[in-house]
Amino acid sequence: SLHKVEEQDWVRLTQSQFAPVEITPEFWIVPTWHEPPAQARQVIRLDPGLAFGTGTHPTTRMCLRWIAQHAPRGLRVLDYGCGSGILAIGAARFGAKEVDAVDIDPAAVESTVANAQANGVQLNAGLPDKASGAYDVVLANILAMPLKVLAPLLAAHVAPGGSLVLAGILERQADELKEAYAPHLRLDVADAEEGWVLMIARR
Repeated sequence: SLHKVEEQDWVRLTQSQFAPVEITPEFWIVPTWHEPPAQARQVIRLDPGLAFGTGTHPTTRMCLRWIAQHAPRGLRVLDYGCGSGILAIGAARFGAKEVDAVDIDPAAVESTVANAQANGVQLNAGLPDKASGAYDVVLANILAMPLKVLAPLLAAHVAPGGSLVLAGILERQADELKEAYAPHLRLDVADAEEGWVLMIARR
């Protein structure tokens, strides 16, 4: 059907749908048009854009919560499928020594670079071939099917003693993921929210 839509301030309307997102009581994702909450000690400034990852989705929140709880101070971190760069920025905010953020979408790489600059953090963003060597933490918040396909590659990037953190997985897909990664690493469910799970492996 067709009907006329009255003109209005679409930017303001869109902005009204996004509020600050609590990751932990002291760690928040805050759009630039909002003031950070008084209790916020760590803040990522992020506006919704073309790339996935604004902190509103349970998978993103679980990954950021894991980063906050296991602050990667002095560690080398890979964000594979970085989208907006939110996980890479979170890792940098919590003290990572070196952060590589990669994505197959050039628009996501641009978004990550812009968001990192806006948050005053240093990271290396690029296409997947930018990922090299072993990392203390490998983060991948994608979807179950690509995570299964990427199992050998992602597992190979995890350094001895390092952690693999996977999200974008529905609760009913957890066993499939465990099976896919079994030849490489032992995955376990570490967190769950709204039907989604966070899965972790240690080398």
